[in-house]
Amino acid sequence: MALNPVPIRKSGNRDNLFLGGDREMVMFSGLCAFALIVTAQEWTAFFVGTGIWFGAIFSLRLMAKADPKMRWVFLRHRLYQRYYPPHSTPFRDNTDSQARCYQ
Repeated sequence: MALNPVPIRKSGNRDNLFLGGDREMVMFSGLCAFALIVTAQEWTAFFVGTGIWFGAIFSLRLMAKADPKMRWVFLRHRLYQRYYPPHSTPFRDNTDSQARCYQ
């Protein structure tokens, strides 16, 4: 008896993108640009905020094009230790205190 193949539709397996970039990062960059424009209430702040917004959208689109899950990869990378000391071979005789660590 052969198994029936079930097609996996692309629409049910897409990444959560907004304006071509990661949804949360796009909305947060828009919020920051909007807060800069509203709080300063000057034309220079308007142009700077608009430039920041379009620059963030551009970079987030490039990031999503390279890997849509790059944000999660970066956050996991930040959790790793800075340095992992080298470990010896499995043939080394451990002391009693070291042997208790592995039980």
